[in-house]
Amino acid sequence: MAQAKNFAREAAPLSKAWGGRKTWSTFAIGLLVVWQVCTIRTRGTLPFRSSSAPYVQGWQTEHRLPLEPIPPQLSSLQDCSIRNILSTNLTFLDTASPLNKSEFIGRRDRLAQALANEALDAFIVEPGYTFSYYANVTQQEWEVWEPEERPFLMVIQPETNSREGKVKANTTFLAPAFEFERARLLKMPFEDPIRVVTYEEHWNPYFTLLGSSAFNKGQPRVMVDEEMRDFISRGLAESGFEVLGLGGEVEQVRQRKSEAEVEILRAVNTGTVEALRATRECLTRGLTENDVMAVLDNTLRAAALEPFFDIVLFDEDASNPHGGTDGSKQLNQETMVLVDIGAHLHGYSSDICRSFFSPFFEQPKTASAMDRLSRAAKEKLEIWNIVFDAQSASLDALRENSTAASVDLAARDVIERAGYGIAFTHRVGHGIGIKAHESPYLHKGNINATLKAGMTFTSEPGIYLVDKVGVRHEDVLLVQEAGLPELLTGRRAKSAWEP
Repeated sequence: MAQAKNFAREAAPLSKAWGGRKTWSTFAIGLLVVWQVCTIRTRGTLPFRSSSAPYVQGWQTEHRLPLEPIPPQLSSLQDCSIRNILSTNLTFLDTASPLNKSEFIGRRDRLAQALANEALDAFIVEPGYTFSYYANVTQQEWEVWEPEERPFLMVIQPETNSREGKVKANTTFLAPAFEFERARLLKMPFEDPIRVVTYEEHWNPYFTLLGSSAFNKGQPRVMVDEEMRDFISRGLAESGFEVLGLGGEVEQVRQRKSEAEVEILRAVNTGTVEALRATRECLTRGLTENDVMAVLDNTLRAAALEPFFDIVLFDEDASNPHGGTDGSKQLNQETMVLVDIGAHLHGYSSDICRSFFSPFFEQPKTASAMDRLSRAAKEKLEIWNIVFDAQSASLDALRENSTAASVDLAARDVIERAGYGIAFTHRVGHGIGIKAHESPYLHKGNINATLKAGMTFTSEPGIYLVDKVGVRHEDVLLVQEAGLPELLTGRRAKSAWEP
């Protein structure tokens, strides 16, 4: 059969019947297959689509992403901001490329070695971020309508080459029988034809997997991802698998970034900071938080970065770290602006935050000019400096073999000694990669997590004074084998006037 030439397929003997389910019509199945064939599925590759959206003269079309519509009164602000970002020549993109097949093969092999080291028989994952990390397929690409009740699982097992003694990954997929062809069309990054264990709708899929040739022992020890839904974990356990939660060396495979991943993280985070600076230079009195957000998002798109969250808060609105207001507050002379924003490039996330004064609020150049600042402006500036010092302390603690807790405590100590301890209301940071928030998490209770070279983190201390102001600085850093971490955001803020 044509299928057999491309793809190994296995259906285990019927084990235990479940109640039948209503199947999709032939038309619906065909439509889904056509959709999969027509979808461009290169992981994280930016969709450089044509667009009729307005753009600045001299736009670099090879990097252009479609802009979202904005109110006419923001056109001059947007033109200014996009001119500024294009004046950088987008050099931060130069070293970042979409990941190739060998990257995914290497990940699975590292996972296999970790499984062998932990005496585990398999790692099992369903579509989600971790599935995407190992097989370049997102949840939305498989479950195009909503999360599916029919399990589609990837099973990665360690296999030792008897001649070379090397541990390699052996991967099997579990899929509904009627979805076999659609699974094949995903074109996942494997060198050899992949194997699929299929099950009929009235079978128990977990018994089917256990009874397949993928497993040959009584009770396999398997580790599952933290994103796996409870009914699947329970189904595996009730069918004879010993199911363990994510941890140890297996979890560290994704935590420790490859050189290719670091290059993308450097590009997307540096570019996000550059877009923020480009927008800040164009701000004028009377703009609202929503105005700044809209223009900043399009400035990111002009730099080939796809925004996925943004928070723009002025003065007392920023006393709630993640906002919650309607975005209508206006920018004035001494407003402290807090911007927390993230974008995607080749499937990887940026997550940066800057707090700053507007460009039309002139920076004092002398001591007497500083004395003439209002009491409110002086307080904002004092808090800005305390938070900056706290971030500096956390960076100094962000070293290989330090604990996650020690990084948080280093920043927290600075803020507490300044008298604002109660106003630092969240952890100091988190891991970052294909998700903006990943483990390990940098909080004072995480005393058992040890930092390793190749891990990437945010450092984002803050002070939040209710009904007054909120200040937060956030950069992304790479843990090194020795010494201080490497900054992946280009440079830190220099002052409240130079974010």
